[in-house]
Amino acid sequence: MAPSASAHGIRTASPARSDRAFVTLVTNADYAMGAAALARSINHTGSRADIVVLHTGGVAVDALAPLAGLGCRLVEVEHLPLSDAFNERHARKNIHGAAPFTKGRKPDFHTPLDNFCKLRLWQLTEYRTCAFIDADALVLRNVDKLFDYPEFAAAPNVYESLADFHRLNSGVFVAKPSLQTFTQMLDRLDQPDAFWQRTDQTFLQTFFPDWHGLPVFMNMLQYVWFNMPDIWDWKSISILHFQYEKPWETDHPKADRLRPLIDLWHDFHDGRDIPDIAALPNPGSTR
Repeated sequence: MAPSASAHGIRTASPARSDRAFVTLVTNADYAMGAAALARSINHTGSRADIVVLHTGGVAVDALAPLAGLGCRLVEVEHLPLSDAFNERHARKNIHGAAPFTKGRKPDFHTPLDNFCKLRLWQLTEYRTCAFIDADALVLRNVDKLFDYPEFAAAPNVYESLADFHRLNSGVFVAKPSLQTFTQMLDRLDQPDAFWQRTDQTFLQTFFPDWHGLPVFMNMLQYVWFNMPDIWDWKSISILHFQYEKPWETDHPKADRLRPLIDLWHDFHDGRDIPDIAALPNPGSTR
């Protein structure tokens, strides 16, 4: 592929078709499956924005082929040019040892250093506005209004209690690509002894301390289904995010509790008929 004109470390062979883009990140074949379901869900909403898939060298060509078939613009990215000391501090064994996940289980393929590749979104200067959505998410209704939000906008990390409203979740955010911002991010990111406990999520909240809050329904985390069922409303949810265990895992510890959500993900991934989302029963409903 020919190098992009925008910056180093990012390569694409196809031009942008819009000045707005949904962007996701794929780092292995599992997340390529997730991105396929995500792309189908975006296409189902009728959006005309580009769908950009940032992918690292760990993804085989045959895993990416379905994404190209869904109209995605594939953009190859390198890991960020960070110091050896930074990379060692943020290796899986170190970051999960110092900041273990206690609320849910991340699959073994979760690699913390890959998360920082999200920041390459700011190099996509061919776009006026980008809405990043993690590949383990589904878009359930048209969310083009995200492109009208200012930088930096993200939804709160709410899945256990309302006390979490002060923390953002970086699975969905709105940003304005800028090489100047990207350079500032690299300078801020790799400071001596810097340790970002939840990788890109902790960094972005620090870099954008006055972040704008998106409605919680723009990034509805799956654990709300059983932890906070009173705020779950299929009529309002725009983006569903499988933040811990993934819907493509064959048997995970919470699969039975999350079965309706997992079945919906498979509807999108497998190309089945999509049910009327607004008519789905909410948790605890007898319908």
